[in-house]
Amino acid sequence: MDLNWLRDFECLARTQNFTRAADERSITQSAFSRRIKALESWVGLPLVNRATYPVELTESGQSFLPVAVAAVSRLSEARQSLRDADQGENRFVRLSVLPTISIHVLAGRLDAMQRDLPDLRTRVISESLNTCCELLVESAVDIMLCYSHPSVSLEIDEARFARKDLQVERLIPVALRSQVVEQGWDLDQPTAGRLPYLAYERSSFLGMVVEATVGGKPLAAKTLYVDGLVEAIKRRLMAGCGFAWMPESAIARELETGQVVPIGGPAWIAKLTVSAFASQVPFDQPAQEVWRLL
Repeated sequence: MDLNWLRDFECLARTQNFTRAADERSITQSAFSRRIKALESWVGLPLVNRATYPVELTESGQSFLPVAVAAVSRLSEARQSLRDADQGENRFVRLSVLPTISIHVLAGRLDAMQRDLPDLRTRVISESLNTCCELLVESAVDIMLCYSHPSVSLEIDEARFARKDLQVERLIPVALRSQVVEQGWDLDQPTAGRLPYLAYERSSFLGMVVEATVGGKPLAAKTLYVDGLVEAIKRRLMAGCGFAWMPESAIARELETGQVVPIGGPAWIAKLTVSAFASQVPFDQPAQEVWRLL
């Protein structure tokens, strides 16, 4: 169960329109529809009659609606009560961040901020892109940091949020130098047969970026391992299990020492932007300082 599913369901029941409800929830209509279907799967019964216009709730949906509304209300009241106790000059600034960005980008920036703002308190939530977006939409965090790329749309209405692009880095296909030298691995000249490939989940952000980068080019690779986490794939990469596309910041030291090397030319490299998003509503002072210094 995801609390956002209940909020989506209440919004759909009130607006009786998928498009209008998705706009109100600041997510794409496809993402909104998936979340309603997920809620129906969790309940085990259809809650919405999609054959009618405007949209109507089924009998099960009508019975479930007051339960959903009451649950959201009670949990929201409890959350607000806890937040009220955490206000003031020294409250935590809350950030939702992709794990890789948290380790290789945000950590260094927070170290620098701490020197200027010694009393700064931050709470970093390292999660998947979908969860980071949901936390931002629900105002559960002040700022979100994620990757952005032209081929992948974020599941938020970007026009409703302030955006600051922090840096651009490359997503590079790499392997251990020893394997490249000994076995001649090269995506541009696949003479070594099908290379062992450590892949991202296709539904993940980086998985979709890699797929867009490969496009129609022949990829002489055999997928041996799939994961959604950069650090997990990096561990397999460094153990010599195959090649992988890696954000440059995640392997900066290994590239510098020559322990890993690229195995393809510019056509196999994607550019990622590290972007920060925040609500258009004015911050309180601690969050303003973090936004300014990012």
